[in-house]
Amino acid sequence: MDGKMLARIGAIVFVAIAITATVVEMTRKEDAPASPSARALQPERDPLRESQRRCQQLGQSAADDPECLRTWAKTRDRFLGRTPAPETTNTTTEAR
Repeated sequence: MDGKMLARIGAIVFVAIAITATVVEMTRKEDAPASPSARALQPERDPLRESQRRCQQLGQSAADDPECLRTWAKTRDRFLGRTPAPETTNTTTEAR
């Protein structure tokens, strides 16, 4: 057998497999899509996310905003999986 004949046989086998796969796929019955049994979940309102958006809109001035600093600390704690530190007030500074 020479190379041309081997190439022709390979091409014929390839085409035959492709046609067979196409016929099998076309004759396959499709099941009707199941209707969604559960309603689509609406994401809950996340106050931290809203605060992040507010700080984003502030731009450079957010670095001086104490609320943005608290928001970033909460975000960092959430991301790292740490329990947030309790907010403490410094009574020595307030008494002065």
